[in-house]
Amino acid sequence: MSFIKEIEEMHYEGDCIRPPSEGNSILLQVTVGCSHNQCTFCGTFKKKRFRIKDENIILNDILFAARYLPHRNHLFLMDGDALIIPQKRLLGILEKIREHLPWVKKVGAYANTKSIEMKSLEELKQLREKGLSILYYGVETGDDEIRKSIRKGSTSETCLEMGRRAKEAGIKLSVTVILGIGGCEKSLHHARVTGQLLTAMDPDYVGALSVMFIPETPLTQDRESGKFVLPDEAGLLRELREMITYTDLTGGLFFSNHACNYLPVKAMLPQGKQAALDLIDAALKGDIALRPEWMRAI
Repeated sequence: MSFIKEIEEMHYEGDCIRPPSEGNSILLQVTVGCSHNQCTFCGTFKKKRFRIKDENIILNDILFAARYLPHRNHLFLMDGDALIIPQKRLLGILEKIREHLPWVKKVGAYANTKSIEMKSLEELKQLREKGLSILYYGVETGDDEIRKSIRKGSTSETCLEMGRRAKEAGIKLSVTVILGIGGCEKSLHHARVTGQLLTAMDPDYVGALSVMFIPETPLTQDRESGKFVLPDEAGLLRELREMITYTDLTGGLFFSNHACNYLPVKAMLPQGKQAALDLIDAALKGDIALRPEWMRAI
């Protein structure tokens, strides 16, 4: 069964995204859009009205995967925020996955502060027991002024608390942060406080992305009006260096190898921190070539 055939047979609506690490996973769309859908830098779900998909459609997709995808043992729940699904329904979906796809060893989903906050610690533990093993959590920044300006809808304190709740439930946590999201003015401050938040949260994975300007988003409009000024390549590298300097994880992986970044970095912290800083220093000196602009992508 080819990948194209899967797309034709699985019931997908609109543009769908998933984390890079879920590229070989079964992609099961259980919601359409994003329950928050307010972030100024994101245009992915602007044309989608959020809703939970019909149970029969979800089951049919699970049965299709059971028939044609026995070689894939990871599954990702799309769209932007599957964790927002009410507990009983989400448990039912996980139970159907376990029943019909018993070879699936890992189930992941996007999450935000609102969706985690709606689940108690015990409910998160129930989800973990039914197979939910990793949440992808958009932290973006630890600075509350920036969080307000990009419309994250939560404070850094709440962000930290919800990340800790997910970890306490035994669910692995992969967070994203965004280089450049504070503009030139708050670049290094954003890096420092975000590193401090990451240290306090202690996620299993940290993925650093760089700002990319999506047409028709508020952030792009701010850039066009001159209200928002992005640091240049060297500024983004210095920001990445500062963030890693202030990030102390107990065995977490910090990486910036997404195509939007100028310099791929992959470091297990704490032991790989100095090597990562040395790599960035070499790039700042011009000893290591950066990814050219034409190769950068979302």
